[in-house]
Amino acid sequence: MNLSIHVANSSTIAPQDSPRGMQRTEPTERPIYLDYAATTPVDPQVIACMQNYLGPDGTFGNPASSSHFFGQQARDAVRQAQVHVADLLNADPSEIVWTSGATESINLAIKGVALSKVSAGRHIVVSSMEHKAVLDTCSQLEREGFEVALVEPCPRGLISAKHVVEAVRDDTILVSLMHVNNEVGTITDIQSISEVTASRGIIFHVDAAQSAARLQIDVKSANVDLLSLSAHKMYGPKGVGVLYIRQCPKRVRLKPQIHGGGHQHGLRSGTLATHQLVGMGEAARLLRRRCARDSDAAQALELRLLEQLAGIDDVFVNGNQRHRVPGIVSLTFPGVKNQSLLLLLGQHLAISSGSACTTSSIEPSHVLGALGIHPHDAACSVRLSLGRFTTRDQVDRAAGHISHAVSDLRRLTVGTQKSTKKRLELSHSGSVNRSLASVLRERVQ
Repeated sequence: MNLSIHVANSSTIAPQDSPRGMQRTEPTERPIYLDYAATTPVDPQVIACMQNYLGPDGTFGNPASSSHFFGQQARDAVRQAQVHVADLLNADPSEIVWTSGATESINLAIKGVALSKVSAGRHIVVSSMEHKAVLDTCSQLEREGFEVALVEPCPRGLISAKHVVEAVRDDTILVSLMHVNNEVGTITDIQSISEVTASRGIIFHVDAAQSAARLQIDVKSANVDLLSLSAHKMYGPKGVGVLYIRQCPKRVRLKPQIHGGGHQHGLRSGTLATHQLVGMGEAARLLRRRCARDSDAAQALELRLLEQLAGIDDVFVNGNQRHRVPGIVSLTFPGVKNQSLLLLLGQHLAISSGSACTTSSIEPSHVLGALGIHPHDAACSVRLSLGRFTTRDQVDRAAGHISHAVSDLRRLTVGTQKSTKKRLELSHSGSVNRSLASVLRERVQ
């Protein structure tokens, strides 16, 4: 069968300007960005704030140089940024430790607990749906003699307190779970799980990288011990994150992972990058004011997008649709390989096949696999994520591009589409992957 697929005109960068002499095409029109779960653009107000902490006329001093004016200025700016992040979490500023991002925060939390409580036990509980920053860190600890239990989600695609109760043992020292899943947007009930861990004296770490920009977080009411954040997931700069470490009523003790100078009470040594910390602080301050507004806008735009995609035959939505955040959607297009779809859409639209940390891998999404979705179907799934700067016009144009691309690709794979559709209709009785039409009927009721 001959298939003619037309893409927008593009200009070509000379081979000598591209890596290894390969040609790379640049779209003539800027693609639509629907990959907010991978990273968010820095809010213009955050950029303006950060610029005051870089140049010779700004607050450029080393925060540790408290003996002179420039260092004192920087120290005060860092302290104010801590206040903003603490306010976002309903925490105390003294409970905020700066890191280079959520991956480092997660490493400090998991390894820090494991190595400080090794005399109490070597058993750790995480879920099979966690980010690779958690799973790979736990794999390293397994090589060092620790035991890691993987909790599987229920048929509805959620991790519950019941799962945790069944997984913990007398020698369990840590439970680590993500608050919002980065691929399907499902929400974990961290408050009910913290009741289990607190009653048994187990440290509870929460990966909140995806939830900070989408949900209000209260570490006191949720009763979590450790919580990881990354600025670039909440409209702040890349390269900076936070680990919340509970101090009261009983301080959580961690084994430091970076040494050299004793900064931040010895928990994480290294010169603090004032401009990045200030950027994250400003991003947190803005989120306190507009998180609910952002969420409402994302919900409306997501519904608009799905309604337009409903014109495509046989589309399935992955993940629990009742306990989730708006703005992160995982869709399966039977018979359409996600890599082919991404390639065809690349000139027009930025979406992903899953987590940004695993998109370079040809392996199917481990998150969709944990939900019981067949590997062939996972290979036909893509993630669309919306955010603060997504517009109605972008959603409309994105829906059009996706509809045309899916139609073109399906003309090549009719047999594959039918077999994939049948598997999805039978999978879990529709509990974790349901037809888009049924999801939309439920939402408008």
